[in-house]
Amino acid sequence: MNETAAWDTYSKQKPERRPVNAAGETTWFNWTQYPDHGPGAEVLSVPPGANVLDLGCGKGGNLAHVATLGARPVGVDMSMAQIKAAEACWPDVKLELHQAEATRFLAEGEEQFDAVFSVFGAAWFTDPAALLPAVRRRLRPGGVFAFSQRPPVEGCYGCQASYITRSEDEDPLVVKRWDYEPDRWAGLLEGHGFTAVTARVIPAPPGPRKIGTLLVRAQG
Repeated sequence: MNETAAWDTYSKQKPERRPVNAAGETTWFNWTQYPDHGPGAEVLSVPPGANVLDLGCGKGGNLAHVATLGARPVGVDMSMAQIKAAEACWPDVKLELHQAEATRFLAEGEEQFDAVFSVFGAAWFTDPAALLPAVRRRLRPGGVFAFSQRPPVEGCYGCQASYITRSEDEDPLVVKRWDYEPDRWAGLLEGHGFTAVTARVIPAPPGPRKIGTLLVRAQG
């Protein structure tokens, strides 16, 4: 299965981004699947002038907000459709965008980053045995690596199938994702040399939905 084609298909299914958030801001950072909920870019501790990498940047909303903080925003995504959408969404923001698979991009360069993040992105859909050492190699000492994703279904851990729907006449596309409980993520990161690891589930906002958001943060 061509994963690039799968993510191109996914790109077409995402709803249009809101022009402003609840606070009236045109850029914002959101770790969760719920609007105006949870922490923001402060998780990354990004100083002005920092190099910041988004793994699985999608249409670039979080990365555009990083740019407003004075950082240099670098985004990687497997889908050219996503890259083109990000360019169209943010014509006045200088985003450095690359079409590449995350571990390949990390392996092919030497530049160090002050922060690396992934919001429901490549950190969820890449084997941590390959991704974690690659991230740590490119993270400056003391730099922050943080990612968010849905918590695992109880009893369903490790490599799982994730389905991207198509038309009613076509079978869904299947990509792999990696699901672990917070303590297990913390152990994996510590095993690859990360420090100050925290892993927690942010509860869903009040309402009918009950699924929270897993947020993991560590330092290189």
